Amino acid sequence: MTTADYATYIAGLPRILAGAAVLFRDDDGRVLLVEPNYRDGWALPGGTVESDEGETPRQGARRETLEEIGLDVPPGRPLAVDWVPGTARPPIVAYLYDGGVLSAEQIKAIRLQEEELVSWRFVPRADLPAHLLGALGGRVLAALDALTTGTGPVELENGTPVA
Repeated sequence: MTTADYATYIAGLPRILAGAAVLFRDDDGRVLLVEPNYRDGWALPGGTVESDEGETPRQGARRETLEEIGLDVPPGRPLAVDWVPGTARPPIVAYLYDGGVLSAEQIKAIRLQEEELVSWRFVPRADLPAHLLGALGGRVLAALDALTTGTGPVELENGTPVA
């Protein structure tokens, strides 16, 4: 296969997007959520993996966390991987990492990326479905279950565990 043939082959392959986020908690087990200004609902610190630049999901999660909330925290173990189909976009593979329990000093150091985020808060598990829309809500609940049981990462499709 020539270089041109290989390039044509690669260009014809299906495309997917990748996202990565970090699940941070406080001493009471509440989850840190951020409120974006560009869409409805809340989110976790995270975003698109810059795969064209050679970035891995773990690197993307760390970079996005630093950009969005000003904390440079190495992501812990993976908690969930979610395949989220799209209609107006390619499917997304969403990686969710454990960020651990933030210290009082880390919480005081949170600084929002004002270009994209309006606010942040810690939310108890019972209130997460009201804040997290679509597959993200199921993804976060499955990740919390993986933390509680010591299992994981959990494989999900559109926020639902795969049987």
